[in-house]
Amino acid sequence: MKLQSMTGFSRSHGEAGRYRWAWELRSVNGKSLDVRLRLPPGFDHIETAVRKLAAERFTRGNLQVGLSVTLSESRLELVVNDAALAAVTSLKDRLGDRIADTPLTLEGLLGLRGIAEFREVEEDDTALEARDRQVLDGLEAALVALAEMRAVEGAKLADVLFRQIDRIETLAETIENDPARSPEEIAARLADQVSRLVEAAPSLDSERLYAEAVLLATKADLREEIDRLYAHVAAARELIAAGEPCGRKLDFLAQEFNREANTICSKSNSVTITAAGLELKTVIDQLREQVQNLE
Repeated sequence: MKLQSMTGFSRSHGEAGRYRWAWELRSVNGKSLDVRLRLPPGFDHIETAVRKLAAERFTRGNLQVGLSVTLSESRLELVVNDAALAAVTSLKDRLGDRIADTPLTLEGLLGLRGIAEFREVEEDDTALEARDRQVLDGLEAALVALAEMRAVEGAKLADVLFRQIDRIETLAETIENDPARSPEEIAARLADQVSRLVEAAPSLDSERLYAEAVLLATKADLREEIDRLYAHVAAARELIAAGEPCGRKLDFLAQEFNREANTICSKSNSVTITAAGLELKTVIDQLREQVQNLE
């Protein structure tokens, strides 16, 4: 299965007997699958089948489904209202000689409202079922085409996401390898800080100051955050490579990425690490924007 975007468009059309039909499908982002139908009169009974077919193909997205149907030819029949006709002829008989000079012609009868009317010939159930099957087959074709278009967009998104994840990994490596995190640099920085404090206040216990400084340095260590970033990078790549619907999971990972970036920025004691942390937040925001487009 291919990774899919939630954006796409497709169309299919055909004929079933004297019916000409056309499906038009549009898909945009959505938290879940929301199918909005626009069916012509006389086709409401296929709504359940339409929703089922859409759910079999997609799991997320606002899906607008429209069906238009026209008749390639009309089949009319003249329907006579027997009760109304009987009432008219009965009236003529009752009036008798008073309207003897007024002939009761076919043209005259047809001119009377309610006597007769033309209407479409009703087709039998077998013909209507065959028509519905062909129309739903057309919907399946449109759904397949929409899935293919969403897959093309999904492939483009995957490329973008992989590049952003690569950048996150590179920034994590920059933070990990920053000289300010080396044991020698940390020891030198602690010694300098303690020395300044002792010079400013000779009564302070230097050994206790060293202990407090070491404790603060331990709390400010970024090892756990860096390791979690690497773990999230590996998980994101695995999800994208699998090709399954993963928009929700990647959105959650983006939140976790952001949590680690915030912690790194708050613990940073280096200009380089702070700059990398801020760029990390920017890339993560861009990643999350793209993830919103994934099924």
